[in-house]
Formats: sequence, C-alpha cells, structure tokens
Amino acid sequence: MLKKIFILFLCLVSMACTSKKELGTEGRPIQFALVPGQDSTVLMENGKVLEQWIHAQTGLFVKMQVPTNFVAVVEGMGSQRVDVAIMNTFGYIMAHEKYGANAKLIGVNLGRSEYWGQIITSDPKIQKIQDLNGKKIAFVDPASTSGYLLAAKLFKDENIKPSEIVFAGKHDSVVTMVYQGRIDAGATYHTPEENGVPQDARRLVKEQFPDVFQKVRILKLTGPIPSDPVVFRKDFPADLEKKLTSALKSFGSTPEGAVALKKLYHLTGFKDCDDKDYDSTRKILLDMGKNVQDFVK
Repeated sequence: MLKKIFILFLCLVSMACTSKKELGTEGRPIQFALVPGQDSTVLMENGKVLEQWIHAQTGLFVKMQVPTNFVAVVEGMGSQRVDVAIMNTFGYIMAHEKYGANAKLIGVNLGRSEYWGQIITSDPKIQKIQDLNGKKIAFVDPASTSGYLLAAKLFKDENIKPSEIVFAGKHDSVVTMVYQGRIDAGATYHTPEENGVPQDARRLVKEQFPDVFQKVRILKLTGPIPSDPVVFRKDFPADLEKKLTSALKSFGSTPEGAVALKKLYHLTGFKDCDDKDYDSTRKILLDMGKNVQDFVK
C-alpha cells in the first residue's frame, strides 16, 4: 500500500513540475498545428523546416502537428492542445467565435492575400454549373472554405441539388476522386496560374497522375476569400506571439523557407492582419442563412 502511495506521489510531483515549465521550452514546446488540406506527410516534412527556423530565430521550442481534420484544430485551440495554427479561413472563424482565438498574420502569394474556390470535373457531359443537378459531388470538409462553403453558396444561389454528397477530407483526395471518375464533380481551392502553369489543387496529384491538368478541368470559380491566417489561441503570451510572428514573416525570405511555404500552402510569405479581414467570409455565412454552430454540430 505504501509503495502505491509513493508511486502516486511521484506522479503528482512530476505532473506539477511539468505544468510549471515555461511555454516554449524543450519540456513544454509551443504546439503548432497545420490544418490538414493535403497529404499529412508533406505537411509534416515542411512543417519541420518551419519548426527549425523558428527555433533558430527565437530560441523557442515548437512542436508541429497535423490534426485529423479542420474541426480538430479548432477544438485544440479551445483545450489548449493547440497554441498556434495555420488555419483555413472558415476554421479560423469557428475558432474565433467559439474560443476567442485571433488571427495575427495572413498568408501571401506573390503579393495576393486572397484565393478562390473552384468546381472541377472530368465528365465531358458536364459543361455548365446547372449540369450538376442530380450529380454526385465531393467536398473537402464541412469546415473548408474553398472546399465546401463557397461551393455550397454557389449551389444555393444556382438552385443546384446534388443527388449525393461526399466529404473526402483533403483537397488532393477530391481531385483524385474526380480524376478517377468516382464522382461527377468536386470542390477544391484555386490559385491563379504562374508562368502559364496551373497552381490550383490539381497540382497536388500531378506526380501521381501526370495528365491531371488535361483530364480534370475547371468548371467554375468561386470566391475570392481572404487567405489562410496564422491563428493564436486566446491568452497566448504576447511576448511569445511577437517572436513567432517575426520569425514567420521572415521565413519565406530564405531559399528553404520559400520551398517549404509553397509546399505547405502555396504561399510566398505572411503579413500582419486582424480579425476584421475575415468579415467578408462571415457575410457569406449570413447570406446562406447559417452561423458557425451549424457546422460544428
């Protein structure tokens, strides 16, 4: 009995010591989440590059993670299992309204801090958006802005009623399903061409399917919307926030950082922002007659 009490005492002491460790130290690293919009291996590999950059610039210890879905990132903000995250636009609005999380940086791509959604198909019989009535459609996730929300608004405006809806979980999964003909059409993010080369979600599977740009075409664009933000949980220490935002803004200026950012979220850098930058997305919700809670039930 005494042995069990002693072991319990040691566990309590260990827990107390851990809780007292300062955030950003090796014993209590800052938990940094990457919203899962594509292959988790790609995100983690390039997230590690960012993790090392932050440590080199600030001395802070950061631990990257890729939660299972958008909502898991939001809930992580509420439980403090996530301190900082690069989030999708709508996921941020959820985190802000539910848990008081705040956007401090916005992603930039070649000077643009906005992006679009797109409807894609490989079916030659589908030539206009109205042809999607009664069709099987794939979305990314209920909390994905370009991969669901914008497309859902378009369908509402055009009175399009799919026969079946599938949530694939990731943008590359939607493209793959369209390419393979498993669905009639899908919704993903869109980024304008660079030097005549498509940069939208289809590029995520080009290595696996070299003819994806020929086989899968863009039916219609949706948007634009503000780019993905860097979000801090409520009550995150201001001094650590300042260090992290400074490191993030300089990351894209290095060759390694430029490559990693492009592979992560097709960005070239970050710039300062605040919550008001995302009011346009809130308006889309209002136009649809929905609120954040409709997407987290």
